[in-house]
Amino acid sequence: MATFLYKLGRLAFRRRHFVALIWVALLTLAGVGAASAPAAGSTSFSIPGTEAQKAFDLLEQRFPGASADGATGRMVFKAPEGEKMTDAANKATVAKTVKELGDGSEVVSVTDPFTTNAVSKDGTVAYASVRYDAPAMELKDATRDALEKAADEARATGLTVDVGGDALQAAAEPGAVGEVIGLAIAAVVLVMTLGSLVAAGLPLLTAIIGVGIGVSTITALAKALDLGDTTSTLALMIGLAVGIDYALFIVSRYRAELAEGRDREEAAGRATGTAGSAVVFAGLTVVIALAGLAVVNVPMLTKMGLAAAGTVVIAVLIALTMIPALLGYAGRKVRPAGEKRKKATGTALAKPNLGTRWASFVIRRPAAVLLLGVVGLGTIALPVSQLELGLPDDGSQPTSTTQRRAYDLLSEGFGPGFNGPLMIVVDAKNSDDPKAAATTVTDGIKGLKDVVTVTPATFNKAGDTATITVVPDSKPSSTETEDLVHNIRDDVASKADADVLVTGTTAMNIDFSQKLSDALIPYLALVVGLAFLLLIVVFRSILVPLKAALGFLLSVLAALGAVVAVFQWGWLGGVLGVEETGPIMSMMPIFMVGVVFGLAMDYEVFLVTRMREAYVHGESASQAIVTGFKHSARVVVAAAVIMMAVFGGFISSSESMIKMIGFGLAIAVFFDAFIVRMAIVPAVLALLGRRAWWLPKWLDRALPNVDVEGEGLRTQAEKDADPDEDRELVRV
Repeated sequence: MATFLYKLGRLAFRRRHFVALIWVALLTLAGVGAASAPAAGSTSFSIPGTEAQKAFDLLEQRFPGASADGATGRMVFKAPEGEKMTDAANKATVAKTVKELGDGSEVVSVTDPFTTNAVSKDGTVAYASVRYDAPAMELKDATRDALEKAADEARATGLTVDVGGDALQAAAEPGAVGEVIGLAIAAVVLVMTLGSLVAAGLPLLTAIIGVGIGVSTITALAKALDLGDTTSTLALMIGLAVGIDYALFIVSRYRAELAEGRDREEAAGRATGTAGSAVVFAGLTVVIALAGLAVVNVPMLTKMGLAAAGTVVIAVLIALTMIPALLGYAGRKVRPAGEKRKKATGTALAKPNLGTRWASFVIRRPAAVLLLGVVGLGTIALPVSQLELGLPDDGSQPTSTTQRRAYDLLSEGFGPGFNGPLMIVVDAKNSDDPKAAATTVTDGIKGLKDVVTVTPATFNKAGDTATITVVPDSKPSSTETEDLVHNIRDDVASKADADVLVTGTTAMNIDFSQKLSDALIPYLALVVGLAFLLLIVVFRSILVPLKAALGFLLSVLAALGAVVAVFQWGWLGGVLGVEETGPIMSMMPIFMVGVVFGLAMDYEVFLVTRMREAYVHGESASQAIVTGFKHSARVVVAAAVIMMAVFGGFISSSESMIKMIGFGLAIAVFFDAFIVRMAIVPAVLALLGRRAWWLPKWLDRALPNVDVEGEGLRTQAEKDADPDEDRELVRV
């Protein structure tokens, strides 16, 4: 591996014009493809194998033309203080608004609140439902404008008017200001770490090119592959973070090789052969973790994982080829300012750096450091025991949005459960008396707790399938509503002479959460197992990969504990802009396991491969720890701060899902890099000593030798060396 990458790095250095041209051409091609691609349509949210999905599919089949996937809107009206919606003037305003809404080209139906009993008991709140024949993301701008214009005109008469539903749904802004701030912080960290503007600019430039290619490709294929906005956001988030980090490690190693007196081409080759090997295996762990999301069998998650994994592959390829090419253009400007003066005075060798001093401290007190780190993270992880899962709805939107205000008005006028009605589908095709079966279901549901309203059964034209709408007494994300869904499925369904299925957004969310919970352990076993085998090959050790996996579990549990404390309990919610607490997004645990595992293994590979390299080259086990920290700690810390800055930039997003992901990943990187890898890892290795690098002889013979530590480069250099040839003089 190291020898191949060494040759690749030297080739890219020599053929820098050709390499740069290829990547610029790919970026241009992807950009043109994204610009000319058709606009992405609505993204289908399907959960194969769940009852809610089966019911939805049955509705599509038995109620053709009902636009089951069409956009919906709810225009909610509230009368001024002291008035009622039934007053003549207010009633006239509503009638006019309903007529205007019905004139839209994509409108299937509009309900009049005064004929559908959609007025609250106290008469102060009413709503009109609008159904469209196109999905939310495919609605024409004119249709959305017409909906907003109708609301504005009604609002001008003195009524409070807000619009809920997905008709006004638009692509969520991932927090553009936050992204810029994150990149600015990354640039500052790079300059401080590398001491050179040119050296700091290379990782930023290559990361932006890699993300540009990845996100543009996703945009170009969005329509054909049914990719959502969150897919691009995740690819952007992961691509920026790993792209900067991978380039940083190779640039840093290149400068170290220059400092040892090697010429520029040789330094580029050796940097790519050693640090590049770590980049390859670190990237592989991230790809395994992201692509492994496919085992959950939720198409949306699979697409998100594969798209992000593709962006990581691009980041690895750019780091291995474009970075050596750009180093050829940069010359010796990548060296830090003042390096010559330091060499002349000898101050560079006068005292050990901070990484060396920290590693020496940990080696002297490994048990205390290990205990403090484990207890600290364990304490932070305690809130995980109170974890509640769900999916965000309009109730989790910022209060500044019309969707959230409409949600609150409906809760005020009709009760919190009105925002999450359940759709009961009665499949009576094989029943002797379909109407009697539907009546049995209706009566059974009325006898359950937490039920406010049960509508009469509505049959299709064939008379073999009926739908019943149930309004719970509790809000959609509550445990009471979840219990109601299970009671209908377990108790009511068993007594009916028909197949009874529960669907609707609330039931879909419940099924989605359950599916993700069931898949978490198999997914964890698959991803950790594959990465464990990969790390055995990299480190040629059993205990080092085992320690890496256990450390990851500790950091991800602590990160989830922090997410629960902030987004479920509301701690520091005001600081982070969390306006509404509630259940944690269902996909958060499995998503964090995938992404954080990949990133955690990045730090493990970068830090421990340098220790392994020192150990293989003859240093003692404890001295190898110090050497690894001496050369890698500063860069790993910089990489972690950069990742935290990039992920933290997404906390400013108005979309609760993106905000939660950004915070969760940022805090997970902090725990894993600064506590697990910087403290727990050296403490464990110090306690294990030489045993850390033990590998059974039979396994050692069976495993392929990937030579991550670059031993092959040293052997090759010794063979190529001419003892009669004078050494090149290096000016200092």
